[in-house]
Amino acid sequence: MALRDPHKETRVDFDRMDAVQEVYEAWWEGTLDRPLVNLVVVDPPEAAAGRIGPQPALPHRHFTGTYATDVSAERIVDRWDWELGRRRYVADGYPSIWPNFGPGVLAAFLGARMIGREETIWFAPDQVEPPDKLRLRFDPSNAEFARVSEIVRCAAELWNGGVQVGMTDLGGTLDVVQTFRPGELLATDLYDFPDEIKRLSWEVHEAWFDAFERLVAAAGPHNPGYSAWTALLSARSYYMLQCDFSYLIGPAMFEEFVLPELSASCRWLERPFYHLDGPGQLPHLDMLLSIPELRGVQWVPGDGSPDVRHWPEVYRRITEAAKLIEVNTEHGATGVGVLDELAEQIGSLAHVAVVGEVAAGEEEQAARRVLERHGVPW
Repeated sequence: MALRDPHKETRVDFDRMDAVQEVYEAWWEGTLDRPLVNLVVVDPPEAAAGRIGPQPALPHRHFTGTYATDVSAERIVDRWDWELGRRRYVADGYPSIWPNFGPGVLAAFLGARMIGREETIWFAPDQVEPPDKLRLRFDPSNAEFARVSEIVRCAAELWNGGVQVGMTDLGGTLDVVQTFRPGELLATDLYDFPDEIKRLSWEVHEAWFDAFERLVAAAGPHNPGYSAWTALLSARSYYMLQCDFSYLIGPAMFEEFVLPELSASCRWLERPFYHLDGPGQLPHLDMLLSIPELRGVQWVPGDGSPDVRHWPEVYRRITEAAKLIEVNTEHGATGVGVLDELAEQIGSLAHVAVVGEVAAGEEEQAARRVLERHGVPW
């Protein structure tokens, strides 16, 4: 139940969190008879300012981790509050925020340097150690982890259940290992040091769930459920798992080095999803679908490939395995219009979720017509 204090200074005007949570739970449990559509309408800054006041002086950044360390958590959260306030949450949309410290920030929690530019963040070790000398341990006093935790706590205190504070992008297990064995080193390590790479993978696995639980605790008991860098809302533990490194390996290597740890993660989480990124990962799809606890797949075709409207065979394979499907319309599709193509390709959309944003005006009206066709209330 949302517990937002109306006396706190927040620009977010949303009072349907309880109702939205019920819809998401129905989708997870297979009782929703329509697609789930997390849709946000973004008002232009000048229009929003008339409703919620002028923009804060602090500029908005996609990567939270690129703010200087002397920028307080309160200022960052205030900027988030303005950005959320300029959005209108329609269909199954709800206000959520994602503390973005770069893909695979767990590497920084394990001692790698976080290197940020205004539009990107990456990670690098101070020194590249051979696999048999490398040990990956999570220290909760790590400065980067403390920074993320502080911002999460600050956000949760302001909104007190009125906004969902999502999980930062901890990263895929072997993707984090690759930070410490960069370039082609990890690929050759699979042949030269297989046992050491398996050990490092399980060390990252242990650190991953330690950090996950601590960040959930930092968000506090009133945070409305779980979400990640994809804003699927769940009352039970959820995350979008991934292994981008698997693009570089074949099915035999995937089965040996990825599948055991990934399966363990799916058993630990109550509602695990997998981020299937690009055609290079398609050879692994059948193995992924064989994991009983995996609840669903997000298919992202990647740059240079046909967008998400043009992969009916992928959606059919996922559907036939009785898994859920999530489509992020930011990856090249024409907004929620992707629902029209998916309905033709796979029939029922009751197991499909679409997440996206549209601009106010013509895009908003076009999206509304699409949702009407598919029985999604605005």
